[in-house]
Amino acid sequence: MSNPTGLTVHSKSRYLEIAFDDGASFNIPFELLRVYSPSAEVKGHGPGQEVLQVGKREVGMTNLEPVGNYAVKPTFDDGHNSGLYTWAYLYDLGARMEHHWADYLKRLEAAGFPGDAGREPGTVLPGASAKAQGCGHQH
Repeated sequence: MSNPTGLTVHSKSRYLEIAFDDGASFNIPFELLRVYSPSAEVKGHGPGQEVLQVGKREVGMTNLEPVGNYAVKPTFDDGHNSGLYTWAYLYDLGARMEHHWADYLKRLEAAGFPGDAGREPGTVLPGASAKAQGCGHQH
């Protein structure tokens, strides 16, 4: 497994720059980090329970704290802060970024958002209130 050798938050351009000891380096947009949060709030508690994240095109990151020697925990400016991003997960998001973007856009379209319309700030899922919906459990 690769370990990070550098981690930089670029707040104005909204991306996380991460370099690994195998020479790989990625610039991962905050939006991608947010919509693929490994938290139960986003992933659900099992297959098929994922919650599609919309309106995150301009999401910012207000904090990034280390978790041991294996992960980081970002706080996004929409209040989301329950995802622990392991080095392996960040490596996958960076290495397979095109695949993840294509999958995200496909899921937005399936939810009724043509193109990338579902990425616009203020967008809500049909039938959901404007306030973010959690899974109903305490975490």
